[in-house]
Amino acid sequence: MNKLDNKTALITGAANGIGAQTARLMAQQGATVFVADILTDLAQQLTSEINAEGGLATAVKLDVTSESGWHDVIQQITGNGGKLDILVNNAGYFFGKGFEDATLDEWRKLVDVNMTSVFLGTKICTPALRAAGLHSRHGSAIINLSSIAGLVAAPNDPLYGMTKGGVTMFTKSAAISFANKGDRIRVNSVHPGVVNTQMGDQAIASQAKRLGIADAEQIRRLAAEKHPMGRIAETADIANAILFLACDDSAFMTGVNMPVDGGYTAQ
Repeated sequence: MNKLDNKTALITGAANGIGAQTARLMAQQGATVFVADILTDLAQQLTSEINAEGGLATAVKLDVTSESGWHDVIQQITGNGGKLDILVNNAGYFFGKGFEDATLDEWRKLVDVNMTSVFLGTKICTPALRAAGLHSRHGSAIINLSSIAGLVAAPNDPLYGMTKGGVTMFTKSAAISFANKGDRIRVNSVHPGVVNTQMGDQAIASQAKRLGIADAEQIRRLAAEKHPMGRIAETADIANAILFLACDDSAFMTGVNMPVDGGYTAQ
């Protein structure tokens, strides 16, 4: 038996990177997966590949900062008697500027993508998650993607850290709020270190520019050295943690902020 048989999952920012790897893994474990992204061509390509491999996936267009967009997607999932067991708030944004250099518009976009999306997703998906939780042995699950920058200081990217810290605390508070009301919805967060993704490349390039170093690979090596395990993460490292928090293996876990960082935050 697969870990997510008869489960339905909605993953945001799922067209590439961590989200895409998570969609593949959840489909392999039996879930019906909705791949949500504004990058519709990439999302459709991914779902075609998942379906060709024997999985069940559907691409849906979603701007995670749009309230009406969220309503449209949840209607598409549940409108014909469907259900929602798992929400992965994965969509994220990074621009790599200090607070003295960032504009107000840049800050607002950072907040909208990294924080408002988590609020909207949780709010609008709650009725469906609550209903599905009543008919599941261990209830429904929300997994929020934060960052090590949501746990420890991020002096080079304080605004990014500020938004990810918000996700950290919202995860704890939402988890206890659901539990106190008797809702069978668990809420946990995953906190990656540097990951080998497009966003990871952006962070490395930003650091190289800040230090005046032309060779971004030098920064990549330095980043790997800062992780005690001696490497940066691959998307599979993060997707496996998300799968664990989504399935019944973590049935007695809620309000947990799980670092997946090669020991970075343990130092």
